[in-house]
Amino acid sequence: MRTPSGQAAMENPAVFSALEAACDDAKAALSRPSSFNDTDVASRLLESVRLIQSHGRALEPVVKHFTTVFHHFDLDPQTPANGYRTLVKVVRSCLLYIIQKTRYVAANCAGAFFRAEHNAGELEAYSAALRQLRALLYLGQRLLGENGIEQLYSTQDHGLSHSFVQEYMSLHKACFYGRCLGFQFSPALRPFFQTVVISMVSFGENWKKPQTGIGRAALSILTSGKYVVDPELRGAEFERITQNLDMHFWKSFWNLTESELLSGLSSIVAQTVQVNLTLTIPPVTLRMPLASDSRLCVAVHPPVAHWGPGHVKMRLISHTLREGQDSEELLVYSRPEGSTSSVSFPSAFRPQRGPLSPWLLVHFHGGGFVAQTSKSHESYLKSWSRDLGVPILSVDYSLAPEAPFPRALEECFYAYCWALQNCHLLGSTAERVCLAGDSAGGNLCITVSMRAISNGVRVPDGIMAAYPATLLTADASPSRLLTLIDPMLPLGVLCKCINAYAGVEGQTVQPSEDLGALGALGRNTALLLTDLTQGASSWFQSLLDPVSLSVSSTAQQGGQKAGEQGGYDDDDDRDDDGGDGLGDYPEGFSPLRSTQLSEVRTPSAPILKNPYVSPLLAPSNLLKGLPPLHIVASALDAMLDDSVMFAKRLRSIGQPVTLTVVEDLPHGFLSLSQLSKETQEASEICTQQIRDVFEQGPVTVNHGRPNAHLNNHNAAVTDPFGLARRDADREGESDLSD
Repeated sequence: MRTPSGQAAMENPAVFSALEAACDDAKAALSRPSSFNDTDVASRLLESVRLIQSHGRALEPVVKHFTTVFHHFDLDPQTPANGYRTLVKVVRSCLLYIIQKTRYVAANCAGAFFRAEHNAGELEAYSAALRQLRALLYLGQRLLGENGIEQLYSTQDHGLSHSFVQEYMSLHKACFYGRCLGFQFSPALRPFFQTVVISMVSFGENWKKPQTGIGRAALSILTSGKYVVDPELRGAEFERITQNLDMHFWKSFWNLTESELLSGLSSIVAQTVQVNLTLTIPPVTLRMPLASDSRLCVAVHPPVAHWGPGHVKMRLISHTLREGQDSEELLVYSRPEGSTSSVSFPSAFRPQRGPLSPWLLVHFHGGGFVAQTSKSHESYLKSWSRDLGVPILSVDYSLAPEAPFPRALEECFYAYCWALQNCHLLGSTAERVCLAGDSAGGNLCITVSMRAISNGVRVPDGIMAAYPATLLTADASPSRLLTLIDPMLPLGVLCKCINAYAGVEGQTVQPSEDLGALGALGRNTALLLTDLTQGASSWFQSLLDPVSLSVSSTAQQGGQKAGEQGGYDDDDDRDDDGGDGLGDYPEGFSPLRSTQLSEVRTPSAPILKNPYVSPLLAPSNLLKGLPPLHIVASALDAMLDDSVMFAKRLRSIGQPVTLTVVEDLPHGFLSLSQLSKETQEASEICTQQIRDVFEQGPVTVNHGRPNAHLNNHNAAVTDPFGLARRDADREGESDLSD
């Protein structure tokens, strides 16, 4: 939770002094003789305050230690950001809220209108959260000792990272998804997090029921009331879901944003564009001029990984109609999908075609490589097209686990080359080309550029990568400790996404021709009324019999309630962690443990160290020649250290790179650009970085490598996964031809 500016400006010693004073005042107020102070709820309040004060005293020297060293891990003095700073920032946010709450309790506990039960629940929840944050800082200390100065990630192959995952699985996390949900983020986003978590646990409750996707969503809406009124139940259920449900659940939940209903609601507030065209490009070999010598060509073959050549799907978005965008040559690639897949105009007139833009933006969406399409990201893409005056081609690459690495990379690289060759159809001369993407899409921007370098084709003029994933392993880092508390990116979900992209989870499946969103909606409509009826029946039953609400979650709540009401005694703060792994805590302290059985598989597939999967691990010869890279990250993102370390790596080899870090926002903030002033400003920062790519002068590093240097690269480097050229072998043609 972001606090008022006066509190936010407090130095760390002042924060701890304020906490000490607030706790003393609250203890004094709750110890005075009165009828209220003799009640059980008053005893709960007093015990919570005592525990908070104890945790605060233990945390102060740990925070002081971090503040003396965390500047060593910054990219530079102008960019003070890394996971160690973030851990301190999160603890401060928690402490500042507690200070505010304890002051309120001290001043109002004797009043007639004091909500004793509510405030006791709040302090118990934040006491639990502070205890778990204390554990995170101890884990951060362990990382600091193991990794050394300037190294944010563990350099060990297995031990430390495996221990990190094992420790994560055993730690209690539900307190961060109940009353404390999203406390570290901008206050304007807290209702959004509550909506997402309530929707997810309701959706998860109905996941195994024989419903359709939209029907399951409808049933979830009608059964979500219990999670609104009971934050502890909500937190316990969210913890269970994030640790145990399979990848298909996550894909289904996040793909709800693809439905016509939700996308239609989003389009109400989104910018209107004159071109919104879905394209399906057939698998035809492209012949691209070499960047070093345009008289020579290189063959770029269509994607072939896992099931052979296949179509590549894309979406063209343009705020204004430009030359070529309504041509028959382009429209032949159009795949009808309702009103969003045709060139659309206001009914009163058909606008004149504008000239070709000198700029072209190629976009790769996020979604952990497993979910979403360009449709989920239309909102900010439409704004970008308007603000930049540029056509945007967003690639709908195939998703894992059905299409693991390298299928998505192959499709994105092929789409990039097709866009360069057919830019006149997209409304652009492509004098300057920028790649942009968020999260998984940021990873693809970087790796597509690496493939362009390796294949000798034109490299984009710049990249804007928002919170990119540059290290797809489970390596422990201070920012990744935030996966314990992050509702958008829990470690269990992160590991499932990584394993799916690596091909560890699920089987590869060639996509079939789908019905399109409208077809799916029509197919589901027949069952929707039945689902609504069943959902209404369950909802009314829950109102009539509230005791039954928690029957299915008794086990989950048991651990939660025990932790909040009976697990904070100082006598219970004993070291019971066995003395091995990451669970080596100071004597007298142990974190709360989860009662949930967890199945988090540590990502360990060898392919995860492939430089085209984890570009942070790429050799320098693959990174040299990358275009200027502009990274926009969030200080509260679990992937922050990916951005910091990759920027450091590029700077160490003389590559142009900038890193901008925004405050108080979660991973995925681009998709939330319409929810708050802060997310809108962050989106505008991304827009400006793209504009800088387009407006800057030519940079020699963008123009590819000399041909002689290319010839030194064998096939294993040019095509490290050995799949993209199998059809070339069948055709018997050379990769280079006059």
